[in-house]
Amino acid sequence: MEFVTTETVPGHEVDESLGIARGNTVKARNVGRDITQSIRNITGGELKAYSELLSDARDESLERMAEDAESMGADAVVNVRMESSAIANGGSEVIAYGTAVTLE
Repeated sequence: MEFVTTETVPGHEVDESLGIARGNTVKARNVGRDITQSIRNITGGELKAYSELLSDARDESLERMAEDAESMGADAVVNVRMESSAIANGGSEVIAYGTAVTLE
């Protein structure tokens, strides 16, 4: 399964558009991370635990989008986009979406 942020996959022609493929996940912080990251926030620097949490959420969203696209019979997903938003205190959603297509 190929993902691209463009309208076409380089070297291939889009045969058919199958609809929107999407995958999302909601991740929450934990108390242990909050304590260590609060200290880091005071002293400055990257909040690595949170970076890792969001990176994992992005990967999971892409995997779920791929599963959705495969269930439609897609070869690729074009125009891939990702968004994140706060859902609740300490929780964040990451969604990946794009157009599932078959290739010639």
